[in-house]
Parts: sequence; structure tokens; C-alpha cells
Amino acid sequence: MKIKPIIVSGTTLVCMLAGLAYSVAADIDKKLIERGRYLVITSGCNDCHTPGYAESAGKLPESQWLTGSAVGFQGPWGTTYPANLRITLNGLTEEQWLKRAHSPMRPPMPWFNLSQMTEKDLRAIYYFVRSLKPEGNAAPAYVPPGQAANTPFIEFVPKNLPVTAQLGK
Repeated sequence: MKIKPIIVSGTTLVCMLAGLAYSVAADIDKKLIERGRYLVITSGCNDCHTPGYAESAGKLPESQWLTGSAVGFQGPWGTTYPANLRITLNGLTEEQWLKRAHSPMRPPMPWFNLSQMTEKDLRAIYYFVRSLKPEGNAAPAYVPPGQAANTPFIEFVPKNLPVTAQLGK
């Protein structure tokens, strides 16, 4: 039996290779997004950034995740609100996200933990959150110390601590 060669035009070959590359890239993207989903869950992002998540023991559908909250956290720093990460990350480039993830943020955001993540993990979070598409409203604006917040808030003020404990000494 004689095998006949298959003749493929340059255009056909380019299209075949592009399709193969797209398939490989799509598989990598799925793995990256799934890694981001895992990190969002295990890092506790939903605890603050998804209303009702903690109260439901994490049993909210993914379609409701990371939409921010109008319930603030008030302490000596003022009143801060969990950002709608779906809007925030869709408004940032990947490089802007990496820079922000390594920058100090107001309490109670544990930015010092976020800044310790690898670049690969931060990129995975970025792509996962962006895969959810923008949904919901932006969180209320920061309220400086001494100004009244017009929303519900959780007060983060330790009571009956020695002065040295309050200063972190």
C-alpha cells in the first residue's frame, strides 16, 4: 500500500496551527481561571466582598460573588467598604492590578497578605474575577475619620485594651 502525501496550502496550514494554538491557550486560560477561583475561595475574598457569603457558609452561587458591599467597616482609619471587585478589576489592566495588589490599602483589607502572593497567583485571581464579568454597583466612597457614614457599618474599635496593645507595641 502506497501512502499519498497530503498537500496543504500555506493558508490552510496557518489556520490549522492557529486553531491548535487557540485550543492550547484556551486550556491554559481555563486552568488559570480555575486557579484564581480556588485562590478567591481559600483567601477569604468572598467573606467581605460578597454580601451574604459568610452568613450562608459559602453557599451563594458564583454569579453573586465579589460584587462589593454597602456595609462598611469603621475604625480609627474612617469607614471603608469592600470594593466591587468585578467592576474594579475589569477597569484595570493586568499590570495595574499587580501594582495595586502590592500597594498598601485601608483596613480591614489584608493587603499585606495579598502582596505576598506570587505574580502567577495574582494573575490567576485577575483572570478569574474578570471571567465573572462586571455586575452590581460600585461600593460607597471612603468616609474619613470623624465624618458620619450614611450606610450601615461594622465598628472595628477594640475595647478595654491597654494603650500599648492599641498601638501594636
